[in-house]
Amino acid sequence: MDSSVYIQIAKNAIQAHFDGVGVDKDRYVSMHPELSEKKACFVTLTLHGHLRGCIGSIIAHQSLIDDLTSNAVSAAFRDPRFSPLSRTEYSEISLEVSLLTHPKEVVYQDQNELKQIIRPHIDGVILRLNNHQATFLPQVWDELSDFDSFFAHLGLKAGIGSDPLPYHPEIYTYQVDKYEEKNDEY
Repeated sequence: MDSSVYIQIAKNAIQAHFDGVGVDKDRYVSMHPELSEKKACFVTLTLHGHLRGCIGSIIAHQSLIDDLTSNAVSAAFRDPRFSPLSRTEYSEISLEVSLLTHPKEVVYQDQNELKQIIRPHIDGVILRLNNHQATFLPQVWDELSDFDSFFAHLGLKAGIGSDPLPYHPEIYTYQVDKYEEKNDEY
């Protein structure tokens, strides 16, 4: 399947939301049957190089076409960090779709061992402690490139503080296949 299909579906889902119509999912699935398989994805929107919305699923719980369209609409209109996307912004955004592998639990004794296991720029990380959970896609290593800074921000995102590892949280890793569209005007 041409990887641009993922971007096209996400863009069409956002446009369809503006227009008050639905995406013709059956047409896409008839052309690309693998879209009916359960997969987890994230959709990330950037505007002039800055994050403008990012919503996704960590665990595959629905077909890829459903996950892709719902996450695209949520990233554009329901990310609580941003106001809903405007039509003007829509014409200027860049889209990125990340397809996630199934997360695997990391067994580790201490922070030093975890540091040896985690692969920066390859592993996405899920941190879970009691009712707190957060994840960073592997792309976040581009901004938080050292282990300590990455986990400090992940701990803050999870709501357990900037030093989460002494609590020995559950750690899971996953990898992504990333597809991106760049807006040439940026």
